[in-house]
Amino acid sequence: MIRFRIVTPLIASLLIPLFSLFNVARAQEKGFPAYQETVRQAEAKMLAQQWAEAAALWERATDMNPHLGNNWNQLAQARLRAKDYRKAVEAYEKMIELGFQYPFNAAYAIARCYALIGEKETALRWLERSLDMGLRNLAGLQNEQDFASLREDERFKRLAAIVDTSKMTRDEGWRYDLWLLARELKRIHYDLFAKIPKQDFEAYVAKLNNDIPRLTDRQIEVSFMKLMRMAGDGHTRILPTYARGEGRKGALVQFYLFTEGLYVTAADPKYANLVGAQVLRFGEQTVERVIESLEQIISRDNAIWIKLIAPALMAYPQILNGLGLIPTSDVLPLTIKDAAGQVRQVSLPVEAGMANDSWVTARKDAPKPDPLYLKNRNTPYWFEYLAESKTVFFQYNAVRSDVKEPIEKFCERLFKFIDENPVERLVIDMRWNGGGNNFLVKPILYSLIRCEKINQRGKLFVIVGRNTFSAAMCGAAQFERYTNAIFAGEPTGSSPNFVGETIPVNLPYSKMTGSISDLYWQNSVAMDYRVWIAPQIYAPPSFEWFKANRDPAMEAIMAYRE
Repeated sequence: MIRFRIVTPLIASLLIPLFSLFNVARAQEKGFPAYQETVRQAEAKMLAQQWAEAAALWERATDMNPHLGNNWNQLAQARLRAKDYRKAVEAYEKMIELGFQYPFNAAYAIARCYALIGEKETALRWLERSLDMGLRNLAGLQNEQDFASLREDERFKRLAAIVDTSKMTRDEGWRYDLWLLARELKRIHYDLFAKIPKQDFEAYVAKLNNDIPRLTDRQIEVSFMKLMRMAGDGHTRILPTYARGEGRKGALVQFYLFTEGLYVTAADPKYANLVGAQVLRFGEQTVERVIESLEQIISRDNAIWIKLIAPALMAYPQILNGLGLIPTSDVLPLTIKDAAGQVRQVSLPVEAGMANDSWVTARKDAPKPDPLYLKNRNTPYWFEYLAESKTVFFQYNAVRSDVKEPIEKFCERLFKFIDENPVERLVIDMRWNGGGNNFLVKPILYSLIRCEKINQRGKLFVIVGRNTFSAAMCGAAQFERYTNAIFAGEPTGSSPNFVGETIPVNLPYSKMTGSISDLYWQNSVAMDYRVWIAPQIYAPPSFEWFKANRDPAMEAIMAYRE
C-alpha cells in the first residue's frame, strides 16, 4: 500500500501534462478546419458584396488567428463597405500595429473613415499622419470622394496639394512647385539625408526660392534637376515636359558615348548627313566640359549611368542653355567631324519628334545583317539558336510579361529547347534592360538554377551594360548570386543593392514630372557595397564595331575558354 501511494501521485503528475498536450492537439485539429471554413465563407460573402455578413465572419477569423495581417485587412475592408466606420478604424489600427502592407494606406483609410463619420479634425490628423508615413498616391488623394466634407478646408488643400496655378504669377507658380517638390522629397524618399546633410538641402531650397525672380525658366528647370540629384539615387529624378514622351521637343538626333568618343548614331532623315559623325563641341564647349556640367543634374546610382543619360540630355539645347553652356535654348550648335573626316559646324533647331524606324542610323552602310543585340529591342524577351556554336542567345530587354507569351510560358519553352537540343552555351543579353516588375525575375532565376546542363561556369553568360538598371539590376544581382554565370560587357547602371522605385511627382505650374524612390532593394548580401557589377569579360561598346554591325561582348564570349 505504501508503494502504491507513492507511485500513484508520481504517475499522475506525469500523465496530466501528456493529457493536456493531447487535448490541445485535439482542439487545434478541430479548430483549424473550422477556421478554414470561416475564411471560405467570409471570402464568399465578400464576393457577394454582403458586407455585414462578411464582417461578422472576418471578425471570427481574427479571433481564431489574430496574428495574420490579411485577416485584419479583410475585416477592415468589410466593415468599411458596411459603413461601420468606427469598427473599421479598429481593424485598420491593428494592421498598422502588425505592419501589414504599407502602413500609410491604413492611416489613409482611417482618415477616410473619420471624414465619413464627420469628425473633421481627427480625419485631418490621420491624413497628415498618412502623408508623413509616405503616402504614395497624391493624385488619388486629390480626387478622393470620401473627403468631400474636407475639400474646402485650406489645411486639406495644402495637404493634398490642390491649387489653381492659373491665378498665380510666374514667380508664385515656380515657388509653389519648389515647395511641393521639396516636401515630396522629404516625406517620400527612403532616406533623403543619407547622401546630403539636411541643412545643405534646406539651404539650397531657400536660396533657389529667393533666386527664382532673376532666373530664367530654363535655369529653374535645371535647378530642380539638381535638387533631385541630391537624393543620391538613379530613380529620384525629374524632367521638363519637352524632354518626355510624345511632348518631346529637341534636336532630332541621337548621341551615344563610345570608347572613341561621342557620335551621332541616328537622326531624322533630313539630317542623314550627320549620322556617323563624331561630335567635338557644343557651341564653345568641349564634350568633356558638357558631360562635367551635366553631372550636376543627372540622378544616378553610379558613374556609368552618366554615360547613358548625358548623351540623351545633350539633344536638348534648352537644358544646355539652362546650364549656361550655350547662348540660346532654341538651337543646338555643334562642331562635328563627319564620316568623311571633314570638320564643320552645324546648327540644329528645336523640333517636335521622337526617334522611330524612319530615322537613319550610322549602320546604314554596314555589310553585315543586324547583329543579334540590335534585333527586336522592343520585344521583352526572345531567343535564337546558333547551331554552329551550339549557343542559345536569349535577349532579355524588359522585366515585364508579354501578353502574347507570359514569362512563365516563355521560360518553359526556352529551357525545354535547351534540354532537348545540343546546347553548350546560354547567353542572356541584358544590356538594354532598364527594368520593370522585379517579381517577374523569379521564373528565369528558378529555371536557371534547375538547369544543371547549362548552369555551369563557362556555359552560362550574362551580358550587362550601362542600361542594366532597376528591376533588371535586381535580376542581374540574383543571377550573379545564385548561378554560375560569367558576366560580360561593361559595368551595370546601378549597384547590386540600391534605393529604387518610381513614385510619381507632378508639379502643377511647370508640369515637370518625375519620380521619387521609397524602397531599398537588397539583392546581394548586406555587406555588398559595390557601385556596380563589373563584368569579368570587359567588352565596352566601340563605334567602329557598332557601324560595322559587330558585337564586342558576344565575340568575346565566343572566344572565351574556361
